[in-house]
Amino acid sequence: MNRLFMAAVTAALLTGGIANAQTPANVEKQVANEEARKPNERILIETSMGNITVDLFVNEAPVSVANFLSYVDDEFYDGTIFHRVIDGFMIQGGGFTEDLKRKKTGDPIQNEANNGLSNKRGTLAMARMNPPHTATSQFFINVIDNAFLDYFNEDKYGYCVFGEVTDGMDVVDKMKLVKTGRKGPLPSDVPLETVTIIKVSRLD
Repeated sequence: MNRLFMAAVTAALLTGGIANAQTPANVEKQVANEEARKPNERILIETSMGNITVDLFVNEAPVSVANFLSYVDDEFYDGTIFHRVIDGFMIQGGGFTEDLKRKKTGDPIQNEANNGLSNKRGTLAMARMNPPHTATSQFFINVIDNAFLDYFNEDKYGYCVFGEVTDGMDVVDKMKLVKTGRKGPLPSDVPLETVTIIKVSRLD
């Protein structure tokens, strides 16, 4: 019986039948992977409508997080606005001043949308133009689950999720309800009452 049992286990392992077998080597590798993970960065977005706390996913989106934090450290976002607000979709900011002038940014970054993260409610993602690798400073917060924005393939690259709101979704939900329209050089969906990003800073 023991020989039959061992033969069955061996066969299962060889054919992938025991997918989660916890051998010492597997456990050691899992522990090493966990130890190699860096803690999330935490930031505070102070706005004219309230504060939003965000965790940034350093391990899943290292390029996007480093890029975002470089703008934070340069105080780039201070005094910018949420310039595009669509209830039932997202709120977008990080590129225009209160007088609707576009700020000069650094070079575009590699799109990390293929990182296994989904554009679910409360997540932050990098905004970009149509070509996939064109994100610079602008970001958006999903106000509903927007899975259609996720990575699907090289032809439908998606939008990189790099963080998530941990406190202040009530503020985001207030923002999504502001009246919008055409304002200055921007098309529709611009808040008619300015929603300002007063300051973005690191918490850790």
